[in-house]
Amino acid sequence: MTTAPIALITGGNRGIGRSTAIELARDGVDVVLTYRTNEEEARAVVGEIQALGATGRALRLDTSVVPSFGAFADELRGTLDDLGRDGVDLLVNNAGTGLARPFAETTPEQFDEMVDVHLKGVYFLTQRLLGVLSDGAMIVNVSSGLTRFSHAGSSAYAVVKGGVEVLSRYLALELGGRGITVNTVAPGAVATDFRGGAIRDSAQVREMIAAASPFGRVAEADDVGTAIAGLFASRSRWITGQRIEVSGGMAL
Repeated sequence: MTTAPIALITGGNRGIGRSTAIELARDGVDVVLTYRTNEEEARAVVGEIQALGATGRALRLDTSVVPSFGAFADELRGTLDDLGRDGVDLLVNNAGTGLARPFAETTPEQFDEMVDVHLKGVYFLTQRLLGVLSDGAMIVNVSSGLTRFSHAGSSAYAVVKGGVEVLSRYLALELGGRGITVNTVAPGAVATDFRGGAIRDSAQVREMIAAASPFGRVAEADDVGTAIAGLFASRSRWITGQRIEVSGGMAL
């Protein structure tokens, strides 16, 4: 009997992370997802994963707290042991939070929060999990279309996401000897609860974004989740160090 691959998705309880977990489960991939505060929401996603015939687990993790990563890695190893697994086949660094603040008004504290969650957290969590990742695994770091096109009030968020894209290239270089691929997926504007549902809940914003895409609509979380799951399903070992934009052709 062949053991199903297993994925670890940070921030898998909602939005793009949840969609990715569900799409992977449809493909027969087992999923360990993390959540920061909403355990009930995470358990509900685990239920959806299991209803699709895959195995799901939820672990608490705040990706902005680097000193907690050692304990998390130990807990993850225990979970993998319970599932009879030796390592993680897919790591999706997705967890994050937004900041809508003009450059002139952004505080050092707000900037540090973006760095801690989106860059420092991704850097050191991945480092801590090197011993948990299987040889030949895939890492997907979630970035943003805002590293290509600009939107006022997004400078701090976009800057750290740009750092994630550079990090992905370096990880691809340094981990290639183990057959590990590392790529960036950069979504455009997506109608989720990100930034308090600013896109999802505003008809005016949705209309503006739809006008910027050749498809004439706003992306839903599933548009990005299926792309990430599809990248893993392709089993391509020759795509690494790349930025893959999943924006519906925004601002072409």
